[in-house]
Amino acid sequence: MEDIKKNIEGVRAKISEAAAAAGRDGDEVILVAVSKTRNPEEINTAIDAGITDIGENKVQEIMDKFEDIKPVRWHMIGHLQTNKVKYIIDKVDMIHSVDSIKLAKEINKRAKAKDLVMDILVQINPAEEESKFGVTIDGAGDLVREILDTCENIRIRGLMSVAPIAEDPRDVKPYFDGVKAKYDELAQIDDPKLDFKYLSMGMSHDFAVAIEAGSNLVRVGSAIFGERDYEKYRKEQEAKKNGSIQ
Repeated sequence: MEDIKKNIEGVRAKISEAAAAAGRDGDEVILVAVSKTRNPEEINTAIDAGITDIGENKVQEIMDKFEDIKPVRWHMIGHLQTNKVKYIIDKVDMIHSVDSIKLAKEINKRAKAKDLVMDILVQINPAEEESKFGVTIDGAGDLVREILDTCENIRIRGLMSVAPIAEDPRDVKPYFDGVKAKYDELAQIDDPKLDFKYLSMGMSHDFAVAIEAGSNLVRVGSAIFGERDYEKYRKEQEAKKNGSIQ
């Protein structure tokens, strides 16, 4: 567990360095620790080391871990199916992966039923990769406006994107730059349900480049917790014998 603390220190140092190179303060960048396949002990170790925000890719993992995790801000960062929204609507602080009006309307419906306003990010797929979710850069404006017109219990806080994997992270900077330009454009919309504050770009392998491009929220998993051991995770889940969400 000591490695987790050291890794967090190293990631924060790199964030500060990247921000300084871009003429910014590293404290402006929120570090979301991505806890996919990680157990509560590992996650709580990260929280004890100063992590305030946890990101999960799957609804089931949020449900499995929620009660065993110390107080923290939860982020749903993975693809979210409409039939799973009801399970997490009162557990997460922000949903990063809104890429359709259908999903937005379901979030709005469930938020209204719980008498809350859900913070969301609109997910952009800047390279238009078939393997990834998200709207195109050009289509982001239409989705944002449609959400504003139809969803009273949603507050749009910004944009999220996942860039293509590249051996040299600098090769994907043009994609980050494109999303940042769209962020700056949409941030000018005057609507009480839109309050752009977060540009969620960058993961373990490319967060420094994302920060250079303007990201102020990075989603880092393996650089904090180490490489994922899916077989270990599978065995842990079997041992717990928890039922899966249908």
